[in-house]
Amino acid sequence: MRDDLHGVEISYKELQQLTNLPVNNKLVIISSPLKQMATQWLSKVRGSEGATVVFIGFSTLVFAYLLFVLFVKIFVTWITIPAWALLILLGFWFCGVLQIILYFLWRRKNNLLRVNITHSLQILLKEVDRYNAIIKAIDINDQIEAAGNLEVSLQEREKIIAALKFTRSDLVRALKTERILRENKSFILSNTELFANNLATLATMQVTEQATEHGRLLNEALQIALDVQQEMRKLQSQH
Repeated sequence: MRDDLHGVEISYKELQQLTNLPVNNKLVIISSPLKQMATQWLSKVRGSEGATVVFIGFSTLVFAYLLFVLFVKIFVTWITIPAWALLILLGFWFCGVLQIILYFLWRRKNNLLRVNITHSLQILLKEVDRYNAIIKAIDINDQIEAAGNLEVSLQEREKIIAALKFTRSDLVRALKTERILRENKSFILSNTELFANNLATLATMQVTEQATEHGRLLNEALQIALDVQQEMRKLQSQH
């Protein structure tokens, strides 16, 4: 990703901080992080220091297993099954318990989101998805250009980035405002700076080449900004 795109995207972590809700709540499956760890380990094994990685990993496993065997012989002498079989059973048991805990945490967050989410927030979250999609499209376009396809270069890049920054500011402001109104039902909004917007500046950005890719991206950013402003006005009228 080019430097001018860094920090422009609204990440899910930032979105959760702005809304104070688990808006990107997904059920974690135990096998997924295990697969990621295995993939990372294999990539290191295939690297220049593969032998060292294998030696350290194997040594760690053997040492941990020996400690487990010693613990079993000292503290749980009444168990008759082999230590390796006990270790496998404990591993399955631990993964099962952890998966159940993760499921209930996921369900609890889902209920919290379902109870607290508002119609306005749903609309704003969709606008955030549209906004991030534009950034993703620009990043892919940059990668295609970097591969040697110079004809796909965005001619209106500076205008697009400027429009995205204005739009990001409005989205963040709208999300903050929605959270204040949601968490304070009887609160009379007095922080007028929250409703300040860059609509006038955005309106001056006219794109003459509507059919071009850079024109489409800029217009999309402008449309998101307009939609956000409309939702902001609804928020004001409701409170």
